[in-house]
Amino acid sequence: MQTLDQLEFQNKRVLVRVDYNVPVQGGVVQDDTRVTASLPTLRRLLDGGASLVLMSHFGRPKSGPEEKYSLRPVAAVLEGALGRSVRFIPSLPGSDETLAAVQALEPGEVALLENVRFEPGEEKNDPELAARFARLGEAFVLDAFGSAHRAHASVSGVAARLPHAAGLLLQREVEALSRLIEHPERPYVVIIGGAKVSDKIKVIENLLPRVDRMLIGGGMAYTFIKSQGGQIGDSIHEDDQLELARRLLAEYGDRLLLPVDVIAADRFAEDAQTQVVPADEIPDGWQGLDAGPQTVQAYTEALRGARTVFWNGPLGVFEFPAFAGGTNAIARAVAELGEEAYTVIGGGDSVSAIHQSGQAERVSHISTGGGASLELLEGRELPGVEAMR
Repeated sequence: MQTLDQLEFQNKRVLVRVDYNVPVQGGVVQDDTRVTASLPTLRRLLDGGASLVLMSHFGRPKSGPEEKYSLRPVAAVLEGALGRSVRFIPSLPGSDETLAAVQALEPGEVALLENVRFEPGEEKNDPELAARFARLGEAFVLDAFGSAHRAHASVSGVAARLPHAAGLLLQREVEALSRLIEHPERPYVVIIGGAKVSDKIKVIENLLPRVDRMLIGGGMAYTFIKSQGGQIGDSIHEDDQLELARRLLAEYGDRLLLPVDVIAADRFAEDAQTQVVPADEIPDGWQGLDAGPQTVQAYTEALRGARTVFWNGPLGVFEFPAFAGGTNAIARAVAELGEEAYTVIGGGDSVSAIHQSGQAERVSHISTGGGASLELLEGRELPGVEAMR
């Protein structure tokens, strides 16, 4: 990829696609992780004499501008994190008003544009919109790894119209995740959790031939268990994936680990009645909501001595403290591998889980892009990454 080392940006207005799709409640940013992740790139550009025009998406507005999807609350958070004034521009990102506002920027100044998804052509990669975005800068930097798998106007569309480079975050993400595919150090253990096999089947199929062990957890485990004739009660599963699960177990059964016991609940609720049962003997009317103690022990043992680990997806309904034990135990087991191992958390709920467990500082890399990280590990080309080449 083209990097910042190969981009001329001194005394230039640089259009930077960031990922500020952050959780906001009542107009207050709840988690600024994605904002702080962008700071190294922004500071590198500012130290080099650039002025910055930042653009991002936020949420999924359906019919043009909606106040609840405005990026205005992010401007104050960015200003505090960056330590300098940030001008928020409320007009549509591709409008003449926005163009006039950013043309007045001096070197060292920063502007944050309104949500690019307020523009109807953004997700369609509309060429006219991409051209209007390109007017806003003299160079383009893509630093939104979480959007790099989307061929949108503010991602790959504008990159085709300006001198461009990958930001430090995008560069770090691609390098970190590529290590999981290209000659990973062994033993190599992957933990895949979450609700559905169908969401992650391509990752499972692409990584299984490369790994020494793959630990299956969360809701998707019950599809595998049912495919072997196990009784899963009312646990979440996908009947249309049973044949696939059987095939994978037949082909890679020596590498795939499934739960041996689970914490079952009589209903999906924090205060539900619970019992520990064998993973393939869940009573009717009950559902598995977390890994059981024997499973946690087996998975912890499987991780011991690993030199490369990738984790995507919680092992249970970790949003409920009563069912977060398995996920937290695996987070500790991954963290305790220490600097001897290369450990990667693959975005999405896994990031929330590792932060909630208090182990975030002890892993090698936490990806900022759930969907993008999975698509990269599926072996797919990401439009944003390809546009930086």
